[in-house]
Amino acid sequence: MLDDDIAAVLFPNDIERGLKLCEEKKERFRKLVKEKAMPIKGLYKLTKWVEDHGLKRAAVTNSPRPNAELMISTLGLTDFFNHNIIIGDECEHAKPAPNPYLNALKLLNVSKDHTFICEDSVSGIKAGVAAGMPVIGLTTRNPKHMLMKANPTLLIENYEDPKLWEVLGELNKRENEA
Repeated sequence: MLDDDIAAVLFPNDIERGLKLCEEKKERFRKLVKEKAMPIKGLYKLTKWVEDHGLKRAAVTNSPRPNAELMISTLGLTDFFNHNIIIGDECEHAKPAPNPYLNALKLLNVSKDHTFICEDSVSGIKAGVAAGMPVIGLTTRNPKHMLMKANPTLLIENYEDPKLWEVLGELNKRENEA
């Protein structure tokens, strides 16, 4: 959820109080991320596969830019994304609207027919589906049943999930045949 929505739910009669709480939450996140951030299992295996295949990539998030940049840096992914970070609040509409993913397509100059998205949120899956791209949903933060309602192409537990590598193996096979 976006901060305005969170504030309205938590403090419907005092939105300013809710927004202040959201800012405090972001500050606390930035303090804790350096010591607590851990990559999802198999993340670096997937990034190597992406790099080995010469795929373009972008980070697309509804997180505030300072949080996104800090997380990407902490996980050692700054060079992987080549500073291609799309922030929902910097788009005409944030996720679950497709705008952030459509902006990423323009930035990278790629077709939606040659992309895939990895997402761990309902709003992110909805955004990718609305943008017309295949979405790999991750059950790392949200329950499977919630994510399935957003209609991901594939649902996995982490980046080591055999279902993911079966699909990527099939892509390798098609690439080699072409």
